[in-house]
Amino acid sequence: MVFVSRSRAKSPWIFQVNAASCNGCLIELLAALSPRYDAERLGCVLVGSPRHADILVAMGPVTSKTLPVLVRAYRQMPEPKVTVALGTCAVSGGVFVGSHVFEGPVGKVLPVDVYIGGCPPKPEAILRGLMKAAEKLEGVRG
Repeated sequence: MVFVSRSRAKSPWIFQVNAASCNGCLIELLAALSPRYDAERLGCVLVGSPRHADILVAMGPVTSKTLPVLVRAYRQMPEPKVTVALGTCAVSGGVFVGSHVFEGPVGKVLPVDVYIGGCPPKPEAILRGLMKAAEKLEGVRG
């Protein structure tokens, strides 16, 4: 089992959920995965299903419509799993605090392991956050 947890930490698979954001964070996440910053050299790969993911990257404020989608994606992920809140809206709610559909930041809904602030966050900060998330995966022995 040590081999499995170490291999998951060395090659984390990422599933992203855009919870009603402006797409600024999504564009920067994709920039971090582009050849210029090359997150794939760290083993980071985007996957299309939460059932295959090790890291859940949630961006944007949690609204009443996106709350069930975010929770369902989190529950579908296998253990061990790490959650990353990406961007100011996911970390604190940003400009959406006080809105009638705002349910809260991601940390109010899910257990968040790594916070990456910024509006939008820089690709370098995203890479550092993903590396911290991978370290947390390695620390979990399954």
